[in-house]
Amino acid sequence: MTGSPQTTLVLGGTGRTGSLLARTLAERGLGVRTAARHGAGVRFDWDDPATHPDALNGVDRLYLVTPVLRVAYADQVAAFLDLAEAAGVRHVTYLSTYGADQAPPEVDIKAVEADLTGRTALTHCLVRPAWVMQNFTDTHLPIVDGAITVPTGGGTETFVDAADIAAVAAETLLAPEAHAGARYAPTGPQALTVGQVADTIAAVTGRPVTHHDPDSDTWIAGALAAGLIPADYAVMLRWLTGALAAGNGSTPNDDVEKVTGQPPTAFRDFARRNARAWTSQAAR
Repeated sequence: MTGSPQTTLVLGGTGRTGSLLARTLAERGLGVRTAARHGAGVRFDWDDPATHPDALNGVDRLYLVTPVLRVAYADQVAAFLDLAEAAGVRHVTYLSTYGADQAPPEVDIKAVEADLTGRTALTHCLVRPAWVMQNFTDTHLPIVDGAITVPTGGGTETFVDAADIAAVAAETLLAPEAHAGARYAPTGPQALTVGQVADTIAAVTGRPVTHHDPDSDTWIAGALAAGLIPADYAVMLRWLTGALAAGNGSTPNDDVEKVTGQPPTAFRDFARRNARAWTSQAAR
């Protein structure tokens, strides 16, 4: 990419990985433009194509985060990538999902990956992380009445820190040629049940925490009834939780250390650093 402006557009620039990624890239001397609907360097809305050209102006690499809480978005992303190519973007790092090749056909994860990998004018890297540790500190999987409620069938997952995902993505954007065509699956160092996660949180907070493992259909129906997810997103939740129950959750690998030179964060260390998030929840 010699001669390029060396500026990265970070979609989801106020999000869990995007905000960390933007800071890392800036600290290491790469130009960065964050984009989101609110609070970023430039306004970006997937449903408002008028916001897309300004976001892409003068950038040569892109951190692609697709629309959230949706399953059908491949056409929108394809149109945006067409625009990105025309604007001079030459590398895309896509924040995908662990096991994306096993996603249900109703979910456009595989379609976006196929579109991206088929574009000859762009180099690309796919980042397919495991479940993010921050799910337990925000509204995704909160502790309510002393319990984390999510169906897993007792399966395990190698929960990964968003900071480790951002660190991997940063390397791919700082040196696109070195990571062109790569597929990384950032994981934590241990496969844990949610019950073990609950035990760890209990240990660092000094408060009892358990895992309530309900029937998947009942849990999804409750989320729909509460208006927490749109109706078509149920297929995504059923796939993600079903993979754990079937024993197909993520397994530890060395991708984080291989790419960044640093070992991935253990959940216990993450929990110690974030204990206040859970004690604050309990105080409310």
